[in-house]
Amino acid sequence: MRNFTYAAATGIEDAFAADGADIMLIAGGTELLNWFRLGIASPGHAIDIGRLEGLNGIALHGDRLSIGALATLNEIGEHPLVKDRASALGEACLKAASAQIRNRATIGGNVLQKTRCAYFRSEAPLPWGCNKRVPGSGCAARDGLNERHAIFGWADSCVAVHPSDPLVALTALDAEVEIAGKNGRRVVPVTSFHLTQEEAATGVENPAETMLPETRLEPGEIILGYHLQVVPGQRSAYVKVRERASYEYALVSAAVSVTLEDGRIVRARVALGSVAQKPWRLSAVEARLVGVVPERDIVLPILREAMIEARPLRHNGYKITMAAGAAARAIVNAAMGDVA
Repeated sequence: MRNFTYAAATGIEDAFAADGADIMLIAGGTELLNWFRLGIASPGHAIDIGRLEGLNGIALHGDRLSIGALATLNEIGEHPLVKDRASALGEACLKAASAQIRNRATIGGNVLQKTRCAYFRSEAPLPWGCNKRVPGSGCAARDGLNERHAIFGWADSCVAVHPSDPLVALTALDAEVEIAGKNGRRVVPVTSFHLTQEEAATGVENPAETMLPETRLEPGEIILGYHLQVVPGQRSAYVKVRERASYEYALVSAAVSVTLEDGRIVRARVALGSVAQKPWRLSAVEARLVGVVPERDIVLPILREAMIEARPLRHNGYKITMAAGAAARAIVNAAMGDVA
């Protein structure tokens, strides 16, 4: 690990100096310290924003639920406002990592974590190609062990997926992310904040030889928090499919929010996790679910039809069936849940 200097930020402006190369931000530290150890990042200076005031609150302002970027996953998962107004987000936070990590991990840092691809998460120097670590070196996962990798939005240069649980729920809840930098503040829909490999490569002459962005966050910008519109009568749920129930990343996951009238769906949002480099919204399915009774045998065929657009790799075709099943279960769970 390279030696680095450390300073605690006294205001948001201190964080704007972080350029993502030689100066990086640290909050909970559960992810960044792993980057240091593996050689994924080796900044010369770390700026601690974990004690900044005003970035860790959870509050309801009219019909908008606001969550600060420094709120921890346990704080969010156990907060009564989140349980009542955005239960899918609470469930997703409490199903992430372990209790000890959730007490440190922040929602702002969680959505910016890197892929768990084993080819990427190895100590430098890598014995194989990984374009995310060394642009132009290739993607060992493309034709290697790729059972945990993408089925949507991937490119030959990279087939990694995003591992965040809360991010999937935020996507299904139509959240917005508030960002601040030297040029002021801006708000971006969570649905467009992250980029698939195909999106990131658009307009790039040699994408396989370029360090492509994974989000729309610019150097020197930080996440301030998230805002969710509270929809009257909305119910939501999160389903995580994993190999074990404790401290494990999802094979696939699904978050949904639905509104019912007379036992039928009148509004639906469906997002899949661990199937792409961003949560994958099933927009066409959302329209088809309107007017449908939220029962498994009814919604599952609709979801299976939507998966026809998937492009499985050699070893991960199982994700197509698993993702449709997880989404169906999430719809049924949400419909049976309490009304916000």
